[in-house]
Amino acid sequence: MDQQFASDNYAGICSEAWKSMAQANTGSVPAYGEDIWTARAANAFRTLFETDCDVFFVFNGTAANSLALASLSQSYNSVICSRFAHVETDECGAPEFFSNGAKLLIARNEGSKLTPDDIRQLALCRTDIHYPKPRVVTITQPTETGEIYSIQEIQQISATCRELGLLLHMDGARFANAVAALECSPADIAWKAGVDVLCFGGTKNGMGVGEAVLFFRRERADGFDYRCKQAGQLASKMRFLAAPWIGLLETGAWLRNGQHGNACAQRLAYHLKAIPAVELMFPVEANAVFIKGSQGGFDRLRDLGWRFYTFIGGSARFMFAWDADPARVDALAADIASCFK
Repeated sequence: MDQQFASDNYAGICSEAWKSMAQANTGSVPAYGEDIWTARAANAFRTLFETDCDVFFVFNGTAANSLALASLSQSYNSVICSRFAHVETDECGAPEFFSNGAKLLIARNEGSKLTPDDIRQLALCRTDIHYPKPRVVTITQPTETGEIYSIQEIQQISATCRELGLLLHMDGARFANAVAALECSPADIAWKAGVDVLCFGGTKNGMGVGEAVLFFRRERADGFDYRCKQAGQLASKMRFLAAPWIGLLETGAWLRNGQHGNACAQRLAYHLKAIPAVELMFPVEANAVFIKGSQGGFDRLRDLGWRFYTFIGGSARFMFAWDADPARVDALAADIASCFK
């Protein structure tokens, strides 16, 4: 099949991650994370983020986000998020399930980003015992619409959280793309900006499977290993979840992969400027492009064999992974031009 851009999950495993996994596939080592590969990967994260954080490896993003939020809240608490947040729209109720009922409180603003005012409104609108007590704020970086929180925006959200006694969680399924776009250090938009827990996405960054959960306030990680076990997220052969991270982090591939995905998104956005019948629904800031156009044009594009989703506002979403072929991006742009005359 020709390369498609419906999702960055379509991509395979990058060579750096594959090589590290192959290197780990030798000999006999202790199970359940008591191995040199898991220790080395965890230390690579501590080096990257310039801090002594607790690091856990799980299979997928649903588990990473849901277990992290559950570790920060009780069943009677609530989690404040955007209406576009992945935990709200695409986790099948997993955050509520793993927290035994903590309620998601949804900001009903027009944009995909949370603001300090959104947080205050939801946290302070009621304080009686009949209302789920706000405990956590979660933000998606980049957002589901491909927009990026700046360092200042995260700092302002964090300050609001501290003012209100709330914890701050970041869903970083595409965290590498955000760092690449902002040209900052990972620490700058994580713990230095006030994030308590980060879920760093590996699957969309060039791995076959696996996410990392980083607790920058280590006391918040108490019991998280037991949560992982109970939820079926403790890999017996943990070295194969951990080793690919070594390839990504120690070689810098994690950042190069993010940069490439972002560049391909910008490439498509540049071509679209010359097509009057389509427009961008959101600013192109990371590796996502959302296109507004006629239903007939989208039907014709599908007839040409292109795959894409239209689940946010009816716009077509195109995602660019670490292996996106620029020539294929140009082919997509040419077909969009022919379908939206």
